[in-house]
Amino acid sequence: MKEILLFVLKGCPHCRLALQCQEELLQAHPEWRDIPLRVIDEREEADLADSYDYFYVPTYYVGGEKVHEGHAEREDVEKVLRLAAEE
Repeated sequence: MKEILLFVLKGCPHCRLALQCQEELLQAHPEWRDIPLRVIDEREEADLADSYDYFYVPTYYVGGEKVHEGHAEREDVEKVLRLAAEE
């Protein structure tokens, strides 16, 4: 499994939706709960966020590679989780 980094901002409605979809998918697919997942608030960890190349939140990185940036629907989050679960 590959590590997921998710960059968010508190109060962002798009981030809230992505997190909600993510939680629903993790409940529906318990096998994905073992995927290493780190949620990073870009204001709280500004130095780390600045070291990554993205403009919009939420932004997902899988194994160090950007795989989704901006508004995310359930299918977008599912693609991220499936990619991270690949061996």
